[in-house]
Amino acid sequence: MNALAQYGAVLRQAAAGHPTRLDLVDPAATRPARRLAPQRWCADRTPGDASLLARCTGPTLDVGCGPGRLVAALTTSGVPALGVDICAEAVRQARLRGAPAQRACVFGPVAGEGRWRHVLLADGNIGIGGDPHRLLRRCRQLLAPGGDILVEVDPPGSGSWRGLAALRDEDRTGHPFPWAAVAADDLATLARDSALSTVDTWTEARRCFARLA
Repeated sequence: MNALAQYGAVLRQAAAGHPTRLDLVDPAATRPARRLAPQRWCADRTPGDASLLARCTGPTLDVGCGPGRLVAALTTSGVPALGVDICAEAVRQARLRGAPAQRACVFGPVAGEGRWRHVLLADGNIGIGGDPHRLLRRCRQLLAPGGDILVEVDPPGSGSWRGLAALRDEDRTGHPFPWAAVAADDLATLARDSALSTVDTWTEARRCFARLA
């Protein structure tokens, strides 16, 4: 099954309040499956969001916004924000909750390019495209001078990887797509190789974050 269609179907279930199970799996079975949290993505706020949102003090772009919980929270608090996502269902849900959202790929044209104070890569979205170096370089292009990238990473010692992944729900495993994961103890090297520096790191609710500039 096409991964975007599968992801959209799971989001519809989660938004309707139905129990959902979604895992990120390795088609070659060399990495353990990773449990994903569509119910959390569809919530209004989740543990760990507060410290991330508090650092968004100006126009903010949420890359891979999903159902738009972070964009909606920022907009409600008066911070200009936009979400971008390639999944039509995710963008539909974001707009329904009042979050401005654009259906777009971050590697293509994005509204406000070069004028964003902050770019968010939350909920594992450092993996988008399967190449974190390329993604961070692209996010740099989206920033205004003096802007920063707020990124969520995996815990130290969990191991970074790049390769193919697939979504597995209760009924099926979808088609593979390129993805990646970055552990907190590998982020400094990744940032340096992407012409960025790590200026702040923190944890909240067992989630790990960093600010790159």
